[in-house]
Amino acid sequence: MQAMLLAAGQGLRLRPYTNTTPKCLMPIGGKPLLEIWLERLTASGIGPFLINTHYLAEQVTDYIYSSPYRDHVTLVHEPDLLGTAGTLIANLDFFQGRDGLLIHADNYCLADLKAFAKAHAQRPPECLVAMMTFRTATPSSCGIVELDDQNVVTSFHEKARNPPGNLANGAVYILSARFLDMVKTRFAAATDFSTEVIVHLTGKIYAHETTAAFVDIGTPESYHRANEMT
Repeated sequence: MQAMLLAAGQGLRLRPYTNTTPKCLMPIGGKPLLEIWLERLTASGIGPFLINTHYLAEQVTDYIYSSPYRDHVTLVHEPDLLGTAGTLIANLDFFQGRDGLLIHADNYCLADLKAFAKAHAQRPPECLVAMMTFRTATPSSCGIVELDDQNVVTSFHEKARNPPGNLANGAVYILSARFLDMVKTRFAAATDFSTEVIVHLTGKIYAHETTAAFVDIGTPESYHRANEMT
C-alpha cells in the first residue's frame, strides 16, 4: 500500500526551532520525525512513498537522498503550497487506482499500522475512509469526532471551545480507491483536507482508535512532551 506523507509545512507555531529546521525533520529521541514515519511504515509492509516539500526543501531532499529509503520515495516540490487536499488531488496518480495512506507527517505516532490497515479492510461497506483517532488531553485544540455504535464518524468539532468528548482525529487516513476516484470530481477545487473534504463524509468514515503514543508536535510544549515519551 502506497503512502503520501504531507511534510511541506512551515511549522510556524514551533518557532524558533523551525527557523532553521523543517518541522518534519525535528528530532524525537534523536531521530528525525520523518525517519520515524518511514521506518515504522516500512516495517509494516507499507510503501512506496510520496513526500511533498516546500519550506527548507533542500534539507528534506538531502535527508531523503542520504537515507536508506531514497529508492522508495518520490519527492514532489511545491513552490507554492497546494494545501493538504491540493497535494492529494495533484498526485492522485501516485496511488495507481488502489487504496492508500494519507498522513500528516507532523505527528509523532507509534500506532500499530498493521492493525490500522486491518481495521480499514474490515470497515463497514458504506465507509470510504478509515481514520486514525486518539484520546487527547487538550480536546479544544484538536478536531474532535463523535461516533455511532459501529465506530462510524457522525460529526466533527474542529477546535471547539467545549467539544463533546476527547476522541481526536489523528489526520492519518487510509483512503479507498473508490474515494480517491470520487475526489477527482466532487472535491477537485479543495485545498484543505480537514475543512473541505473530510467534513462532508460523515457516515462514511470508519474510526480506528490507537492507544499508543500520538502527539502533534506543533508547539514547543508538545514537542518537548513527545521527546519525554522516548
